Amino acid sequence: MFSNLIKTSVLSVAALVASVPATAKDTVVLSGIVQLERVVTEDGKAQKVLAAPEGVVPGDRLLFTTSYENSGGEPVENFVVTNPLPTAIRLAEADAAFQVSVDGGATFGDLGAIKIEDAEAGARAAEARDVTHIRWTLERLDPGAKGTLNYYGIVR
Repeated sequence: MFSNLIKTSVLSVAALVASVPATAKDTVVLSGIVQLERVVTEDGKAQKVLAAPEGVVPGDRLLFTTSYENSGGEPVENFVVTNPLPTAIRLAEADAAFQVSVDGGATFGDLGAIKIEDAEAGARAAEARDVTHIRWTLERLDPGAKGTLNYYGIVR
């Protein structure tokens, strides 16, 4: 059952949200994939490899990748991509390339600057385990511009 929950959550990465005018939404194409990071040893050397997440367990590290491309004929400015984290996943680590939300996507900021109320500890600094959404703002996408946005998550 846990594996099915993870598969459902992992597949929900395609639930990407773009916050821009309707015309920009129509020209910027988004797609998402999830890969499982494993460490394999060959000839005595350990190396990280990425594979399809066919079976995951708590503690597994997943790479979430969102690809984007401006397929329109006009530049798009301040294109915002928001990824909700699946509930079965916690953020592995924050990155200066994106902002995070710990309140379901209502507000965003740098992880180190966000405070939350904890029933047990009172007010405390938000941690990676508290993150519910990740957001990137792409300042300008010229026609044909494309790239990827990444974050790592850990299966809870």
